[in-house]
Parts: sequence; C-alpha cells; structure tokens
Amino acid sequence: MASKSGIVSRLKRRKIQEVLGAGNRMDGRALDEYREITLKTGPMEKTSGSAEVTIGKSRVLVGVKVQIGSPFEDTPEKGVLMCNAEFTPIAHPTFEPGRPGENSIELARVVDRGLRSAEILDFGKLSLIDGSAVYMVFVDIYVLSYDGNLFDAAALAAIAALKTAKRPVHTVKAGVITLTKKTQALKILRSPLAVTLAKIGDTFMVDPTADEEEVLDARLTVAFDEDGNICTIQKGGSDGITTEELHKALELAQVKAAELRKHL
Repeated sequence: MASKSGIVSRLKRRKIQEVLGAGNRMDGRALDEYREITLKTGPMEKTSGSAEVTIGKSRVLVGVKVQIGSPFEDTPEKGVLMCNAEFTPIAHPTFEPGRPGENSIELARVVDRGLRSAEILDFGKLSLIDGSAVYMVFVDIYVLSYDGNLFDAAALAAIAALKTAKRPVHTVKAGVITLTKKTQALKILRSPLAVTLAKIGDTFMVDPTADEEEVLDARLTVAFDEDGNICTIQKGGSDGITTEELHKALELAQVKAAELRKHL
C-alpha cells in the first residue's frame, strides 16, 4: 500500500509537470528566473566577517572566523579553510537537532569545493610557522529558513562574508607568536558563485523551490568564477543528464551566475 507522503509527492509532481508543460512554474516564475534575492553583510558582530542571504523564503546566515591552528599534514606550509553547515530546527519541520545529516554535509562540501577550486585565497601567505602554526579560516553556514536552493544562497553568503572578513595580525620572532592590536582584510583572489538547476521530466529550471526539489529527477549545481570559468560541478538526483542537456544547462547556469554576481 502506498504511503500518504508518497501519494502526496506524486500528486505534487503531476501538478508541477502540468504547469511546466505550459512553460510556467507553480509560483509564476519563468524557468530561468530566480526568486527575489537579498544580501546583507555584517549581521553577526562576534565574527571575523558575516553575511545573510535570502532567496525567496530560503534564508542562510554565514559567519567567518579566523584563528591560529595547525596545518594539514600534506600542506604544512599553507593555511586552512574549513566549511561547516548546520540546519537549524526552526528552518523546516523536518530538520532535527543533533549530528549533521547528509544534506548539511553535502551543502558544506559543495560550498567548500567551490571556494577551494577557485583558489580564493593565497594559502601560502596564511602560514605563521610552517608545519606548526597557520591561520585557519572557518566558514560556518546556518540555514535559518528552508524553501529550496540552499546551495546558491550559501555560496553567495559565503563569498560575501569572506569579502568582509578581517583576520587578526600576529608577529613571529624567534618562534614566538605574538598577537598585535591590528587586523587585516582577507585578500580574496576569486569569487565563485553557485547556480543550481533542477530537472523535472525533460525540463530544466533555475533556483528550485522546496516543492520542486522534492519531486525533481536530477539536480545540477555549478560554481563559476568572475571570468565564467567552471570551478566545480555537483550532481544530485536519481536520473542521468545527457551530454546535450549538460551543455544547455551549463550555458544557462553561466548566464545566471553573472546575474547573481550583481548582488555582491
């Protein structure tokens, strides 16, 4: 016997597909249209940098913290970047407190990969004592409200927060690290932004809502730098994407990435 949730999902998918067949979406948007986007920098006082982004009813807060720590063993002469994501229980009825789930882990990894692949920082300049002490840049993502497309919101908020971030300045003398009263802005070399497309049937659309994500067949998230170079691609969903579909999706995503950049 089919579950109630399964029946609801099938009915929801059928309705969404009927509307898509007419070239529209349930909320009246065009297939290539984002919901309203807002960006606010500096909402968190006790951080090195922060930003808040809303896309439609999805709301993401990102805080950046810079502190001294140990480097990775395979890169002893470089600073460290780490992304974490937390789905707060108030964001959606299905989110529960506790250890990070698959969705929060994937969100953190997609944002992290986009930042690393674009080489946003000169990590060699974030070392204080090679092999011992480096600056560690933590990017903490908090999902405050969920209505789909957290990847794009989190990536935009992460870059905006990093652009406002200032790290403490330390001096090193005879192997001794001393904190000064100065701070220094992080030098952001590249600004990758993510664009997410959902595939339902044979139709691709940007900025999927929670309802569209629930019934999608495939999802594609692509991060682009300011020169239009692809930094990373993440696919989700159970269905495949043909080569022809991929080329069309990338062309659309590149155009939308340029539009998103206007919000920075």
